[in-house]
Amino acid sequence: MNLILTTVMQEKQRIDYMLEKYQEALAELPKGTISEKQVKGNTYYYLKYREGKKIVSKYIGKKEIEELKQQIDKRRHIEAMIKSLLEELKIAEKVLEGHV
Repeated sequence: MNLILTTVMQEKQRIDYMLEKYQEALAELPKGTISEKQVKGNTYYYLKYREGKKIVSKYIGKKEIEELKQQIDKRRHIEAMIKSLLEELKIAEKVLEGHV
């Protein structure tokens, strides 16, 4: 097998490994978005996400809001990384198609 195919196979293995790790990390992070609601001059925060067809809204305490924002940002970053890796995986599979 030539060097290019070997390199592409190694890259595919790396992509598969990274996708698995990112999926595991994603399962640990909250999904949804944070929304604010003003009631009588006070701000209340809610985490909104879907469960099937239903939209769930959970109250978030002020102490939890910063950590939750960081977790949601991390989730969005991981989702972008997964999307990028899936595109790379398609290319690697095309190159390897018929050679392995």
